[in-house]
Amino acid sequence: MTKTLSPLELLQAEAPAARPVVALSEGTDPRVVAGALAAHQAGIADVILIGPQTDVTAALQAEGASASEGVAVHDPATSGLTEAFAAEYHSLRKHKGVDAAAARAAAETPLVYAAMLVRLGHATGTVGGAVHTTGDVVRSAIQVIGMAPDAGMVSSFFLMYPPEGARDGARAMLYSDCGLVIDPNPAEMVSIAAASARSAQALLRVDPKLAFLSFSTKGSAKHPAVDKVTEALSLFQDAHPDLQADGELQFDAAFVPAIGERKSPGSSVAGQANVMIFPNLDAGNIGYKITQRLGGYSAIGPVLQGLAKPANDLSRGCSAEDVTQIIAVTILQAAGAPGPDI
Repeated sequence: MTKTLSPLELLQAEAPAARPVVALSEGTDPRVVAGALAAHQAGIADVILIGPQTDVTAALQAEGASASEGVAVHDPATSGLTEAFAAEYHSLRKHKGVDAAAARAAAETPLVYAAMLVRLGHATGTVGGAVHTTGDVVRSAIQVIGMAPDAGMVSSFFLMYPPEGARDGARAMLYSDCGLVIDPNPAEMVSIAAASARSAQALLRVDPKLAFLSFSTKGSAKHPAVDKVTEALSLFQDAHPDLQADGELQFDAAFVPAIGERKSPGSSVAGQANVMIFPNLDAGNIGYKITQRLGGYSAIGPVLQGLAKPANDLSRGCSAEDVTQIIAVTILQAAGAPGPDI
C-alpha cells in the first residue's frame, strides 16, 4: 500500500517559501493553543489567536509559550482593526436590518472577527469549532467570507487515511457530505461532488474517481432514494464529462476491485473509487464513523468546501493534533488544487 501524506506532511515536504497566516477564533482553548503552536513550530503557518488578551496570554503561558513573531494575539474588544471590521460587517448586513451598533457588537465576537481577518486579507484562512457549534462557524463564514462564485452551496467532507499495516486495497479517500447537508437533492449532490473532486485534488493529490453511493448497484433495487442518486450522477456527468464518476454503487462495489468488476464491469471507478458521495447525512455520518472506529482509519474533518476563502470547523471533541491538521488543510485549500480547474 502506497502511503498518502497527511496535510501536515504535505506542507512539510513542500516547504512553502512564505508562511501563510491562519486565524484561530478560540484562542483561549488549550487544544487550540497547543495545535496552533505545533503548526507554527512545524514551520507551516504563522497564527493569530483571538480572544481576551489576558486569557489568551494565560493559555499561551500554560503551554510554555508567549506571543512572539509568528504567534500573535488579537483581542477584538481592543484591536485597532475592529472599527474597520464593524464598518465592513455593517455594509454586508445592513440589508438584513443590522445597524452600526449591532455591527460593532458582531465585529467584537471571535468568529466574525476571525472571518473578517480572512475577508480583508489579514489571514489566509480561519479555524473554529472547538467551542462553537458547526452552525455558528458556518453561519459566520457564509455571512462574512461568502461563497465561492462557482459554488452552488457550502458542504463538508472528511479525509480518511488508512492505518499503518492496512490490507491491500486500503487507500486514502474523501467522504462527502458527512457533516452538514442533511438530505441533498440531485442538483445539490452535483455541487457536493464537484467541490469534493477539487478537494481531493488539493488535499489527497489524486485524480478523483467519484462513486455516487446507494443501497443499490446498477438497478439492483428500485426506490425513489435510488432514483435520486442516479439522477445526480446523470446531471454530474453532463456538467463534468472529463471527471470519472459512476453510480449508483453500493460501498463494496465502489471499494473492492473484484466486487466492482462483477457488479459494474468495465467501470473505471467501481472498485477504485477515492471520493465517496453519500446520498444523505445519515449515510455519510454513519459511514465515516464506522470506517474510523471499526476500520481504524484516521478521519480529518469536517472540512468545509464551497467558500470564497477557507474557513474550517473543528469537532468539539477535537485534540490538539486535530487542530494542527485542520490548519494544514486550510492552507492547502488556500493554495488550491494542482492541475486544471474542475
